[in-house]
Amino acid sequence: MGPFEAIFVPDELAEAVSDRAWLEAMLEVERALANAESLAGVIPADAAGAIAAACDPGRFDVHELAVQGRSSGNPAEPLVRALRDAVDPAWRDAVHRGATSQDVVDTAAVLVARRALGQVIDETDRLAAAAAELARLHRDTPMAARTLLQQAVPTTFGLKAAGWLVAVLDARRGLLRANDGLAAQLGGAAGTLAALGAKGGEVAELFAAQLDLPLAPLPWHANRVRMAELGSALAVVAGVAAKIGTDVALLQQTEVGEVLDPGAGGSSTMPHKQNPVASAVAVACARRTAAHASVLLGSLVGEHERAAGSWHAEWAALSGALALAGGGLAAVARLLEQLEADPGRMRANMRDELYAERDRLGLQADEDYLGQAASFVDRALAVYAGETEEDW
Repeated sequence: MGPFEAIFVPDELAEAVSDRAWLEAMLEVERALANAESLAGVIPADAAGAIAAACDPGRFDVHELAVQGRSSGNPAEPLVRALRDAVDPAWRDAVHRGATSQDVVDTAAVLVARRALGQVIDETDRLAAAAAELARLHRDTPMAARTLLQQAVPTTFGLKAAGWLVAVLDARRGLLRANDGLAAQLGGAAGTLAALGAKGGEVAELFAAQLDLPLAPLPWHANRVRMAELGSALAVVAGVAAKIGTDVALLQQTEVGEVLDPGAGGSSTMPHKQNPVASAVAVACARRTAAHASVLLGSLVGEHERAAGSWHAEWAALSGALALAGGGLAAVARLLEQLEADPGRMRANMRDELYAERDRLGLQADEDYLGQAASFVDRALAVYAGETEEDW
C-alpha cells in the first residue's frame, strides 16, 4: 500500500487486503487441504482435526512470519513450520501433505481477491445506481456537449450521466469475468501432484470444494492469466471512475459552475475554495491501480514451472489494485449521490455557436439534438434495468 492510505481506501476494504487477511486465507487453505486429504483417506481424521485446531490466526504473528520468510522468499514456508510445531508430533507429516508453498499463497490470493472483489463490485453497483438516477432526473436537461474541451453541439446532462452509466456497466462485466476465472491452486512441487499418487485428483477436487472455489483444469503455477485479467479489469473500472470524476471536476470549475458537490473539500489557505477532492482521489486511485495492474500483467512472463520473482511480485500488486480500484469507485459513487446540477447555468452557458451545425443542415435543435439525446438515455436505462434483473 502506501502513505496516508486512509485518504484513498475505505477501512473495510483496506482490512480485506491486509496482511492479517492474507494470513487468515493461508490458514484457511491449510485447513481445507487437511480436511480434503482426510476425506480422501490420505491422512487420518484425527490429524485433520489437529491441523484445523492449530490454524488459529491468533497463534501467529504475521510480521514475524514475513521476517522468517526472507530465507525462503515466501510466507508459507515459515507458516508450515509453525503449524508442524503446533500439532502433536504424530501428525507433523500430515501438515501441508503433498502441497507446495505456491499452492498456499496462490489459493490464499484467490480467497483475498474474491472477498475484496465483492466489495469492489458493490461499489461499482453503487456508482451505477447513482449515474442512473442522474440520467433519469436530467433526461431532458439541456447543456453544451464538449469535445476537445470546447463547446460542440447541444446535448443533455442526462445523456452525459447515461454515458457514465454504460461505461460502469461495461467495466462491471469485466470484473465479473475476472471473478469467475479465479480458481483454487493445488499442484505440488512441480504441478504434477505426484506426492499424493493416485489420490491427487480426488484431493484437488475436495480441496477446491472445501474452499467453495472452482478447480482449474491444470495447476496454474506458471499460468498467470487469471491474475493478469483481474488486474486489467480493476484498472479498467478504476479508470472509468476517474473519467467520471474528471468530467465532474471540469463541470464544477468556477467559470463553468454547472454542477455543485456539497461535500467538496476546502483549502488550507483559501477558505472560498471548494476543491474537487473526490475527483482527485479517483484520478490518483486510477493511476496507482494501473501501475499495480502492470505488475500483474508483467508476471505473465515467467520461467518454466515456477517463476523466480514473478508470482512474488503479485502479492502487493493484487492487494493494491483491489484496494485502490474500490477506493476510487467509492469516492465517485459518493460524489454522484450528492451531486447537485444547475440546469439554469447549463442553459446560460450554451453559446450561439452550438447551433452552427443545426443551421447548416436545417435541423431542429430541440427535436433533433435533445430528442435523440433523450432516446439514448432511455436506451441506457433499459440496459441498466435489464442487467439488474438478469445478472444482479
